[in-house]
Amino acid sequence: MARIAEHEIRVRYVETDRMGVVYHANYLVYMEEGRTRLLEELGQPYHELEAKGWALVVRKAELRFRAPARYGDTVAVRTRVGRIRGASVEFHYEIVHPGRGERLAEGRTELACLDLRQGDRRPAPLPEEVRAVLEAGAG
Repeated sequence: MARIAEHEIRVRYVETDRMGVVYHANYLVYMEEGRTRLLEELGQPYHELEAKGWALVVRKAELRFRAPARYGDTVAVRTRVGRIRGASVEFHYEIVHPGRGERLAEGRTELACLDLRQGDRRPAPLPEEVRAVLEAGAG
């Protein structure tokens, strides 16, 4: 069974448009918070990954909106590991309003692994220790 990290975020005024609705690009920020929280829960904090000379960079993002989140709402970001490839990993997200039990958005990101010690910044195979952590989280 895949590990799902759930992280609650209170919507701040700065994240909304003039109508008090969360601006669409902020959902990508919520997804990033969910992803870094999941990695931390799996035992691979992102800052440690970078300190070892690796980065996971977003190369694809998909997002589907279902209902608006508004200023003052608390939203829950549920994140899980998706498909793991040689040099990339997918994460899946569900953003819900826990108080209303309503799904607000769902999405996925594909992240490429980079070896920061190399100058060309092309995708590199996932390090074995990172792959093992991701596979354990994927169930």
